[in-house]
Amino acid sequence: MGDWYRQAGHGVRFEWGPTGAERLAADVECVVIVDVLSFTTSVTVAVEAGTRVFPYRWRDETASAYAAEKDARLAVGRRMATPSSPWSLSPAALRAAPAVPRLVLPSPNGSAIAASAGASPVVAGALRNATAVGRWLVRQGYGTAEHPVALIAAGERWPDRSLRPAVEDLLGAGAVLHVLRERLGDTLSPEAAVAEAGFRATADVRAAVTAGASGGELIDGGFAEDVVIATELDACTAVPVLVDGAFTAAPPLSAALP
Repeated sequence: MGDWYRQAGHGVRFEWGPTGAERLAADVECVVIVDVLSFTTSVTVAVEAGTRVFPYRWRDETASAYAAEKDARLAVGRRMATPSSPWSLSPAALRAAPAVPRLVLPSPNGSAIAASAGASPVVAGALRNATAVGRWLVRQGYGTAEHPVALIAAGERWPDRSLRPAVEDLLGAGAVLHVLRERLGDTLSPEAAVAEAGFRATADVRAAVTAGASGGELIDGGFAEDVVIATELDACTAVPVLVDGAFTAAPPLSAALP
């Protein structure tokens, strides 16, 4: 396979899913995961409360063992939360649950991408913290041809497990890309530029996500509040960075930054 897929020469790149992360990670210096409904949104909610979030790729019996190894609580599927175990992949449930120091968050999408990113620094981006993430990337020197960054939209899965590109992740990545474009200029690959333009052209992001397929699925399933939280555009200033296997809030930027 040639190297045409790397989007070489561009400081800011964009791809989809674990395979996209794996392909681009070796050629960039930072990877930003965007899984708006709901992994990275849940990470922002938990990190805001002071929780270290350990991503885990599998939602099976090994997750319990991993949580015990990390001395952490285990988040369960949305419909499996109980009063004694209220932590789940639902951002609304996490916001209502007691804050804990350490949480294992299984996710076949977001966590799989984190595992596919290799040794690159990994950041959790979402609509909630798009501007904060973009500013942090610029401050760290990412987004130039010498120090490229890749935005990876998680997407969803069809029943056969193939990737289904999702409008909420396109918009979430586009929101971060918009910040990078404003601050860095013309460093975006064509793939990244199209995603950024999609965000910029969307007059009502919340309405678009709510009306989209993934938003409709959650609302029909009784999780409308998750969609509301996921579309709190720039409500969060936390930048979760994967450190020693856990997402932890990066030190805050100076208030003087533009």
